[in-house]
Amino acid sequence: MSEPEAGSAGGFGEPAADAVFRPVRSGNAFEETVERLLSAIKLGVVAQGERFPPERELASRLGISRITLREAIRALQESGYAESRRGRFGGTFVTYVPPPPSRAEAQRLLARMDGSLDDLFVFREALEVGAAVRLAAAGLTAGQEELLLARLAAVDRASTDDYRRCDTVFHLTLAELTGSPSLSSALADTRMRINDLLNAMPILSKNLEHASRQHRAVVEAIRRRDPDGARRAVVEHLDGTAALLRAFLG
Repeated sequence: MSEPEAGSAGGFGEPAADAVFRPVRSGNAFEETVERLLSAIKLGVVAQGERFPPERELASRLGISRITLREAIRALQESGYAESRRGRFGGTFVTYVPPPPSRAEAQRLLARMDGSLDDLFVFREALEVGAAVRLAAAGLTAGQEELLLARLAAVDRASTDDYRRCDTVFHLTLAELTGSPSLSSALADTRMRINDLLNAMPILSKNLEHASRQHRAVVEAIRRRDPDGARRAVVEHLDGTAALLRAFLG
């Protein structure tokens, strides 16, 4: 995997997009393509009002035919997640708006999930601690450090409406910078399940300030090549998120 470059036009782009726009592997290419595109929307890799990559590029990245891609996009359009626009600046644009916060909605989603909440939190911790420890042990290149700091800054300056998206991309970037596609895809799938629950919970300014300090502690431990410090910082951050979600769910 080549070193990700800092910055991109029109949104977060790489490396976060690699976590969802990876080759389709299953026997049912249509269903998996719909799932990948939906993941990109719900994870905020392609945010509301933003445009998906051009059809030719996206079909190539997913390893599918353009016919399959068009069918998947049509399914998203029919479900209200996206719309197509014609003209010079046309393309497929995201129209999805997350539902308003609701404890009842979070409890409904939890009841439909495969596995328990504890299982989800343990798996997430294993993935994210592993990513941070790996980065701290290996060290970052100048380009990777610049990218990680840019993702951190994006979370810090995000509005309440855009916070969850920026936070998600920050966490996906930690996994992507390890260079392991398997780790990145596993975290993307796990984060999507968690985001459905987090989106149902109100965002409080005090919690964001606390999360910001924890994010910075993770990044600084990685930058100074301190694996133990990175592990402690990630565990503290994820334990805090888990406690908030449990309290909200009652």
